[in-house]
Amino acid sequence: MTSTRYAFIKANWHADIVDQALAGFCELIPAEQVDVYDVPGAFEMPLLARDLAATGRYAAVAAAALVVDGGIYRHDFVAQAVVDGLMRAGMDTGVPVLSVSLTPHHFQESAHHIAIYRDHFVEKGREAARAALMIGETRAKLAG
Repeated sequence: MTSTRYAFIKANWHADIVDQALAGFCELIPAEQVDVYDVPGAFEMPLLARDLAATGRYAAVAAAALVVDGGIYRHDFVAQAVVDGLMRAGMDTGVPVLSVSLTPHHFQESAHHIAIYRDHFVEKGREAARAALMIGETRAKLAG
């Protein structure tokens, strides 16, 4: 029997924005079916995603973070490592691991940018929920 539980990992860095992805996710998947895990930042997400997926308890794992350009190139390396790690966690475990990680190149901590990204993360959360549900349905059909 396929699990109806989902794991949602969220980075605490820029939590006021990132938490909106969970809100969007729970618009489509009931909050009672979602176990939420906090990590300090994006870089810590892939390891936890792999560990959660490996438990076999979850139909999918979603991971949300905002990796901003602080004027140095480090954000590009972090973002790439995170996306690669999340993809590997899904491939290694056979459980869908979905990224809701964004890397805007011109983010400014202004009320205007924060409002834009808060709204955008709600939609990205919805997209992750739709993807989790669709992948589950497709895999169930394949199984038979």
